[in-house]
Amino acid sequence: MNAIQQLLTEHIGIWSAADTEKKSGRGRTSGNAASVYGIKKLRELILELAVRGKLVPQDAKDEPASELLKRNQAMKINLGAEGKTKKGRLLPPIVEADKPFDIHQGWCLEKLGNLANLITKGTTPTSIGFTYQNSGISFVKVENVRAGRINIDSIDQYISEEADEALARSRLLSGDVLFSIAGTIGRTCIVYPDDVPANTNQAFAIIRGTETVFYQMFLLRQLDSFVSNKIKDRARGGAMYNVSLSDLAELVLLIPPLAEQHRIVAKVDELMALCDQLETQHNNAAEAHEKLVSHLLGTLTQSQDAEDFSANWQRIAAHFDTLFTTEASIDVLKQTLLQLAVMGKLVPQDAKDEPASELLKRIKEGKAKLVAEGMIKKAKPLPSIVDEEIPYALPKEWECQRLGELVSKLGSGSTPRGGQLAYVNGGIPFLRSQNVWNDGLRLDDIVYISEETHLNMDNTVVYPGDILLNITGASLGRSTIYPDSCSEANVNQHVTIIRPIESEMTPYLLMCIQSPLIQRLVWGRQVGMAIEGLSKKVLELFEMPIPALNEQKRIVAKFNELMALCDQLKSRLTDANQLQQKLADVITNQAVA
Repeated sequence: MNAIQQLLTEHIGIWSAADTEKKSGRGRTSGNAASVYGIKKLRELILELAVRGKLVPQDAKDEPASELLKRNQAMKINLGAEGKTKKGRLLPPIVEADKPFDIHQGWCLEKLGNLANLITKGTTPTSIGFTYQNSGISFVKVENVRAGRINIDSIDQYISEEADEALARSRLLSGDVLFSIAGTIGRTCIVYPDDVPANTNQAFAIIRGTETVFYQMFLLRQLDSFVSNKIKDRARGGAMYNVSLSDLAELVLLIPPLAEQHRIVAKVDELMALCDQLETQHNNAAEAHEKLVSHLLGTLTQSQDAEDFSANWQRIAAHFDTLFTTEASIDVLKQTLLQLAVMGKLVPQDAKDEPASELLKRIKEGKAKLVAEGMIKKAKPLPSIVDEEIPYALPKEWECQRLGELVSKLGSGSTPRGGQLAYVNGGIPFLRSQNVWNDGLRLDDIVYISEETHLNMDNTVVYPGDILLNITGASLGRSTIYPDSCSEANVNQHVTIIRPIESEMTPYLLMCIQSPLIQRLVWGRQVGMAIEGLSKKVLELFEMPIPALNEQKRIVAKFNELMALCDQLKSRLTDANQLQQKLADVITNQAVA
């Protein structure tokens, strides 16, 4: 085992431990979706070492690359003489600044444009009057290329023979190398005999005639390594990045002896297979870990009584350090704590507390007083909650009440007259759904309306202590309390205002809304076909579990205490993972130095 291979294998633990987790659509972390940073860096390192000639030993018996260049030049002259290729412009010679590093004896450097017979790109058939068909000549797009091959089964667009003839410039031949130059930059493949007849569009550059210099898989590996990174650096454009053919032609490629190219590719394939195994093992372990955590935490919410709950909790607490070792597991723990909070299992009940029924009587009286004073309109009575609607067996002295009975205001905002034209550079904050998150307001992209517009939208005014809830779109269900530190603001039609009659209940009600219990109602009772949404009529019917006011305060305090511990635990995990990532980076840099 050479020094480089030893470096790769000795640090396997670091490669697989440096993990970057990716969030799923609803904000939950999925172990399956994890992107293993260390293994990604390991793949990059393998490619970098391959093209530097550090993965396999050189062999003095190999024919030097200079002979490959001579044959390539002779072939290009012959093809030109036969009229099969046009005489291209010879690119300027490579200068010292173009050299990526010192190369091995027997290796050469040359620009891609001087090596290839042709570098071109395709055209969209519709731009020259042709349409796509259900059968015919395969039309290859970037999404049809995976793992260095064209996936014939994924092709869903075809062109006629006439269109293929008109698009002769981009007709694919066996042996061509494709390199994506628009949108997704740097996706590569070799065109094999089974792939043709086929054609392609302007998202692919077609590189033809490099077989006399390269084992084509080595060219792909090189394009996948530092060369593709240079292409990405040179990509230019707006939302759809692109690379010019002239940029591609100027790329300086490394040319080892042909026999060494084969040895390098074989070694790369061997090491990439090891990376695949590591990644599979890592993700399988992450999935199993997440399932275990979810199952064990599920026993807490399913506990039959206080004694059963205590036993289940002690069982988990004994293995806390080994269970909660990922951000995903901590997020599941947070959700479980929310559920336990609204089920009355986080803190003990106190017989001295005033029962929740008395709290609800005061809220009813307070609402009647606001109606009598003309502060709010008298609402139509909501239907009483039947036993089947109560989500679980409530603790003693708890009540279940509809959300609409607990608030003096429940309603969404609106769009100001003139829409976005009503926005001004400064004035009254105008909150939209992108500003409302479970951890608070995010005001980095806040917009404002004028004082005059604000006065004309008095029904959409939000005050400190109001609960804001997103009621449409992908952010459905996100909620927060409008803070005391902010002045009044307005909200648009995607955000609803929830104003409790008893202000001391606000933190507990927010916790309820964010809990899995109410989030199931949010996602299960939405209305509308084109876009998710919650109407006022749906929201006011939500069944809310209500404990005594003092117990609410104890629940919120205990929950906040536990959330702080979870955040500390997650911070330590983040610090540890960042350290692992730095170690992976250091080892990578050390290997190519």
